[in-house]
Amino acid sequence: MTGLRTIRLDSELYRRPDPRQRDNLTQRAGAKPDDSARQTKCTSLASIGKPMRFALYQPDIPQNTGAILRLGACLAMPVEIIEPCGFVLDDRRLRRVAMDYGGLAEMRRHRSWAAFCETMAAESRRLVLLTTRAAQAHTRFGFDPADVLLLGRESAGVPAAVHAACPVQVRVPIAARSLNVAIAAAMVAGEALRQLDAFPTASAAPSEGKGIR
Repeated sequence: MTGLRTIRLDSELYRRPDPRQRDNLTQRAGAKPDDSARQTKCTSLASIGKPMRFALYQPDIPQNTGAILRLGACLAMPVEIIEPCGFVLDDRRLRRVAMDYGGLAEMRRHRSWAAFCETMAAESRRLVLLTTRAAQAHTRFGFDPADVLLLGRESAGVPAAVHAACPVQVRVPIAARSLNVAIAAAMVAGEALRQLDAFPTASAAPSEGKGIR
């Protein structure tokens, strides 16, 4: 996909996390994507000063993924894609929404939930799941710079095992059933960056008319 830095991450290419940091991260990267969530647990780890980011669990609507890539570019927040996706990442619907902001987005791809968990543990990150099932509002939670804002599939959210693997779960207080995933991502990221005084200080707008082709 032109303009997007897409990197497939295989856990064997990275150092294995310290056993004290792994806790219940029992599933190796070689696990199949459909069963890794049942056996893998990501745990809360101390911040090491790396930037906050979004993570999309097996996204299935390209327009929403494009919107989050654009959001990540504007807020200087990298985006992690947990495969398999429900579409090809060079889908024109994704490119149409991401526009030329895709060239500014930092994106990594993980071949499975297990590979993603292993990488996040190695980087000492905490998973914060956005879910309507959470008891705690995002405005009542104290965010950390190394947090990962995890968003589920638009069609089905995340499996119960992924819920259990996330040490923190927050919801956006609303009067209806649910928000669009990209809107929820923007609201929670905005509150997190406000708390941390971490909004970008300089604008780097893409060149007009460049686009993603």
